[in-house]
Amino acid sequence: MSHDHDDRPQLTAAQAEAALNPPPGRNGGDLVVETLQGLGATTVFGLPGQHALGMFDALRRSSLSYVGLRVENNAGFAADAYGRITGEVAPLLLSTGPGALTSLAALQEAAAASAPVLAISSQIPTAGLGGGRHGYLHELRDQKASFRDIVKSVHTVRTASQVPSAIAAAWESALTAPHGPVWVEIPQDVLLAETTLPVVSALDATPRELYSRPELTVAAAHLLSKAERPAIIAGGGVVRSDAAGKLLALAEKIDAPVVTTFGGKGAFPWEHPLSLQSWLEDRWTTDFLESADVLLVVGSGLGELSSNYHTFAPRGRVIQIEADAGKLESNHPALGIHSDAREALAGLLDAVEPRKDDTAAERVRELLERVRERIAAQDLTLEQRVIASVREALPDTSPSFWDMTILAYWAWSAFDARHPNTMHSAQGAGGLGYGFPAAIGAAAADRTRPVLAVSGDGGAMYSIAELATVRQYDLPVTWLIVDDGGYGILREYMTGAFGEATATELSRPDFVALAESFGVPAVRTTPETLAADLGKALAAPGPSVVVLPALLKMFEPTHL
Repeated sequence: MSHDHDDRPQLTAAQAEAALNPPPGRNGGDLVVETLQGLGATTVFGLPGQHALGMFDALRRSSLSYVGLRVENNAGFAADAYGRITGEVAPLLLSTGPGALTSLAALQEAAAASAPVLAISSQIPTAGLGGGRHGYLHELRDQKASFRDIVKSVHTVRTASQVPSAIAAAWESALTAPHGPVWVEIPQDVLLAETTLPVVSALDATPRELYSRPELTVAAAHLLSKAERPAIIAGGGVVRSDAAGKLLALAEKIDAPVVTTFGGKGAFPWEHPLSLQSWLEDRWTTDFLESADVLLVVGSGLGELSSNYHTFAPRGRVIQIEADAGKLESNHPALGIHSDAREALAGLLDAVEPRKDDTAAERVRELLERVRERIAAQDLTLEQRVIASVREALPDTSPSFWDMTILAYWAWSAFDARHPNTMHSAQGAGGLGYGFPAAIGAAAADRTRPVLAVSGDGGAMYSIAELATVRQYDLPVTWLIVDDGGYGILREYMTGAFGEATATELSRPDFVALAESFGVPAVRTTPETLAADLGKALAAPGPSVVVLPALLKMFEPTHL
């Protein structure tokens, strides 16, 4: 049996000479940055630490752009947003022990939101690996064990020659559907030791495509073609796989109403006659979806927020397209199709027969009118005005990043994300402090358009330090801080459950003066002037802060 090796890369004489005589003064850290460059990385995030200095020293000998944040968790949030916005791997460079562990909450959010983050951490020296108690600085008995439950894969390097392969394997893992965070750890001595290995050239770590099985596509297409009242739930998988166009074409071909989950904001045009928008925390919407005789769920696991807190009980057949095999039928029996959303929708679009339903748009109109009437009966004019002002001020193509705050909970349901992949929040894992550092990551990915971050005063305190970062790199991030004097949503939850709130009231700084002390322009606004003040801040170059003192309320829940 002969093997054809013609597809192997052929080196020129000059390249061969360079491989045999690599430049002096390189160390294991250089192998890290050379590998990242060879894989196509352009920007890295992180925070240096003693064991990781070999990597950070190598950065100055590379073409990589470095964005350094002040807290490792915030660096993780920035990398998460960079991965979401670009669809590319976002390298995150961390130190050992405390530095690594501080990133855990951000990596949990990246896992929940399927963001491709490549965390590369240092480790104690090789001699200390194995769980012995040697007393090294930052020593953990088994550092990677702290990450294994959160990330998609873990990779431990023990020698310099393992560095390129480990990083390439992690890179491929991060980009394999579903995307997600991965973990590589490299001992301090490996990063610092001089190496005579050749300079790392281009690597291929392209994951294989995830296609739906043809017999499942045929079965799903048949169900949808013959359905009397089909409906579609579009989740974050539609956005991540750039499948909004396929979704729109399919919905129009079979006249199926579409609701987007909070992670799928922008996956379907908000004002389209078939758009149910995003009112998932509404019993009218839940009833509508339950009444569908065939329900197509694309890129969603139908988790807590997408199922009106697990009160959703579909009566018809469910078809679920999901890249994460673990989410298939995890909440509801379904015809489960393990596939990338774009590929599966393309297959369905070809296979379904057109169906006409003159009642679909009218049923959608009736539903949205019922939702409007329910909200209108609750005296929530202030909240609706604030959401409308943010929408008015924000350019259509500008991304926005929302912390876990009452205005964000409104935005999940009521905000028109006019383009796919422009509205993101921490609703995956639900941790505080996401909005501002995430906006920094998005701005680092594209400095040509302003980025909006939205936080409450409680969440804002998690990332105040990053005002220094946004000023240092002169990034076009406008931070809207809604100041209600505490953890507003927890105040509501506790008052509702127990009659009064405990531990929710907060002393806080003068956010305007604080921002200005970092050299960041800031303004205090009102609900009446918010649209103008926010628009002006977004239009100005560089960073800015807009503070809105306001006590916002949530609309009444319908799942209780």
